[in-house]
Amino acid sequence: MNDRIAVYPGSYDPLTNGHIDIIQRGLKIFDKIIVAALKNPAKTYLFTLEERLEIMKETFGKNKRIEIDYFEGLLVNYLKKRNVKTVVRGLRAISDFEIEFQMALMNRQINQEIETIFLVPSVSYSFVSSRLVKEVYLLGGEIRSMVPDIVDQKLKGKYGNHGIVTAQELSE
Repeated sequence: MNDRIAVYPGSYDPLTNGHIDIIQRGLKIFDKIIVAALKNPAKTYLFTLEERLEIMKETFGKNKRIEIDYFEGLLVNYLKKRNVKTVVRGLRAISDFEIEFQMALMNRQINQEIETIFLVPSVSYSFVSSRLVKEVYLLGGEIRSMVPDIVDQKLKGKYGNHGIVTAQELSE
């Protein structure tokens, strides 16, 4: 039997309920999803790679259909290394489509065997992004409905209950 496997790449900084929704939808199509966090030394993350992987492992527990991993460099190289030809991506808005469409075409240009499947999240998560979650939290807002409990706990551990930071800290 050929397993249908897909990679769901992202920064997951932090993991949101929107990501979880896309993974759950993807599992209706694929036998296994590899959730692969990007390790980009040129980018500043709120959570370290180790913290992001820990959050995902705790969130997905022992679900044998979800594998947590990370990659550096080009996604197509990671796909080749893992012998996977399908990428799952979530689309929330038209602006997402433009960016994701360009990336899908570039991936296919590099490796014609790569296919990208776009999934639309539940309406309740259609506005949720890691960037907005970080901004709302760091400016003192409530994010519990947008992230798994462990993310809320980790944020409070790093920044306290209020999370209010300066504009300079937010831009770093």
